[in-house]
Amino acid sequence: MPTPTATPAESRSPTPPKKQGAPNATLSPDEIKGFDNYPPKVQKLLTSALELTTRNLDYKYGSADPSSGGMDCSGFVYFVLKQNDIGDVPRDSSEQYSWVRRARQFESVLSQKDDSFELEDLKPGDLLFWTGTYAIERDPPITHAMIYLGREKKTGHRVMVGASDGRVYQGESRNGVSVFDFKVQRNGKTDDGKSRPTFIGYGHIPALQESRQP
Repeated sequence: MPTPTATPAESRSPTPPKKQGAPNATLSPDEIKGFDNYPPKVQKLLTSALELTTRNLDYKYGSADPSSGGMDCSGFVYFVLKQNDIGDVPRDSSEQYSWVRRARQFESVLSQKDDSFELEDLKPGDLLFWTGTYAIERDPPITHAMIYLGREKKTGHRVMVGASDGRVYQGESRNGVSVFDFKVQRNGKTDDGKSRPTFIGYGHIPALQESRQP
C-alpha cells in the first residue's frame, strides 16, 4: 500500500500565536520634524533605534537582544546605546535613571500638562522615565524607559521609540518594539481601576551632550 503523502495543510508548521494589539509602528527619519538639523550623533542613534521598529519584534521581558525576537523597555535602550558606542550605559531602567542623575543630566517633570515649561529642555535622543508601570521592589522605583524622537512632521505630536506591552500610537495599543505617542502621563486610575504609571522626567544621555553644544 503506498505511503500517504501529507496534504499542504498537514505539512505546514503550527500557526504562531496572534500578536496582541495593533501592528508595530515605524517612522522614517524624514517623517520627524527637523531631523536633518539634529546633531550627527543624535541622528545616528535615532536612525538605529527606528530601524529596530521595522523588525516586528515583540515585547520580551528580560531581553536586550533583538535576535531573540523581542526586547523589554530598558533592554531596548541598552542595546541602542551600546550599538552607538555608549559603553557605560546600565542594563535596567532604574540604573539608567541613576546614571543620568549622577551625571547631573536629569530634568524632573511634576506637571501633568503636555505644554508645561518643564518640557522646554526636552531634546531628541533624551531618555524618558516612568514609575508604576508594574509592581516591583526597586530603589529608585523606576520601571519604564524610552527614547524621545521629537515631533512627528505630519501631526506635530511628540513621539518616542522603545519596547512596550501596551502603549499607544495613533489611538491604538501596540505590543512590541515600536514608535509611540509621548504624552505626560496623568495620575489617577485607568478605566479598569488600576493605577496609572507616572512620568517623572527625562535625562540627557551624558555621552551625547558635547555633540549638542553650539
